[in-house]
Amino acid sequence: MTKRLTTSAGAPVPSNNTSATAGPRGPVLLEDYQLIEKLAHQNRERIPERVVHAKGWGAQGTFTVTHDISRYTCASLFSKVGTTCEILSRWSTVAGELGAADAERDVRGFSVKFYTEEGNWDVVGNNTPIFFIRDAYKFPDFIRTQKRHPKTNLRSPEAMFDFWAAQPESVHQVTILMSDRGIPVNPMHMHGYGSHTYSMWNAAGERHWVKFHFRCQQPIRNYTNEQAEELIGKTRESYQEDLYNAIDEGRFPKWELNIQVMPEAQAETLDFNPFDLTKVWPHDQFPLIPVGMLEFNRNPDNYWQFVENAAYSPSNKIPGIGFSPDKMLQGRIFAYADAHRYRLGTHYEALPANAPKAPVHHYHKDGSMRFFPQVTGHPDAYYEPNQYEESAKADPSVMEPPLRISGDADRYVQEDKDADYVQPRALYAEVLDDGGRKRLHLNMARAMSPCSDSVKERWYAVLRRVHPEYEAGVRKAAEDLKSGTIDDYPGIPVTSDTPVRVAE
Repeated sequence: MTKRLTTSAGAPVPSNNTSATAGPRGPVLLEDYQLIEKLAHQNRERIPERVVHAKGWGAQGTFTVTHDISRYTCASLFSKVGTTCEILSRWSTVAGELGAADAERDVRGFSVKFYTEEGNWDVVGNNTPIFFIRDAYKFPDFIRTQKRHPKTNLRSPEAMFDFWAAQPESVHQVTILMSDRGIPVNPMHMHGYGSHTYSMWNAAGERHWVKFHFRCQQPIRNYTNEQAEELIGKTRESYQEDLYNAIDEGRFPKWELNIQVMPEAQAETLDFNPFDLTKVWPHDQFPLIPVGMLEFNRNPDNYWQFVENAAYSPSNKIPGIGFSPDKMLQGRIFAYADAHRYRLGTHYEALPANAPKAPVHHYHKDGSMRFFPQVTGHPDAYYEPNQYEESAKADPSVMEPPLRISGDADRYVQEDKDADYVQPRALYAEVLDDGGRKRLHLNMARAMSPCSDSVKERWYAVLRRVHPEYEAGVRKAAEDLKSGTIDDYPGIPVTSDTPVRVAE
């Protein structure tokens, strides 16, 4: 008999798929307690390593503004060409633990902390412009499919493809993951993306929606499954070796920061939801606008202090840069900072890697890691409002312009429309060449090989919606693998001996 899903307090849950939003495009409501509960519980599932992005590599450097974008933002960082600030970046795999091999097929995290004169600004993205899901409500479930089965303690392709087949929006990201782009040679040879839609506003209070792109100034290079398997047999630390040695030898990697810009009102006229994390903005409609250059020229003196203790969160923003109704972004604003409070401690932002270069004044009090003095501006001002003129006060001048929202608060179900298949169809049919499609077919077939027939058929149905040749190509590759016509190199860090199901 089916059990009724409940909260941890025993109350029945009406939906476990969508966040409560104001209108179909959001934003997400803070009153959605079960969303907060799911994210908070996930953040506390493991210690001490990160729940996701556990294996990482980092470097320090400098950002320099090269182009004027003051018509879009009043952020002081972009006030004039030539402005510089220090930066700290961490690149990472998503699914693997601290001991995972660097050269596994996986999405790569791409995070940059800008130490600006108005506080820290974090761009916390990936090496892909999109993601597997568009609603943070499903994030804990998704991540569990990428981690280890509770009984076998092994990765489970069955869980991965079972979830993806039930979330067809994921096919865009899965296609990228299984393509040639799935195993970058190292962090220095891949693009980075803020992925989410953010906002900027200028001195006149005009809002624009934006996306951040970090365009790699080194050649884009990737490994095949065969090359990665051979490399992992020699070293599991190839990314760390390559990155550290390059910087140590003076070969400083660079990325150019670009933005895509959309006027606020235009979002309502598009044939797709621009706040959907599973969609890209077409470059012909929203071309890349150059902003500045990032150069990473220093290896941290202490890896643990500046890379492992680094805490990135989309909640770290500066005046002139804001959020959007992106449902994944809205969930991450809470979840990332909460994960850091749990993993590193209450006052994690006072650690050297996270401490702003700008003055800090706040009323957070005591608790673990209170290793700094009173920062409120007056010794008697440990609360606010107070009578002390020199104590810290809010600054209304940095207030963000009002965000127009409308709609009823509800859990809006994304209907199974062709919209989720349009962009992956274009990627498959128009971007990839014949060789790229053939390798995609084979990579996906290898990744699926341990899965049950029922899960394979559900996933084939998703591929068919994208393009009939996509399904046919993966089926053919799977048949060739089964017959031994071609060699089987693991598409993901599992083997044919990985159990499919362990219990009925």
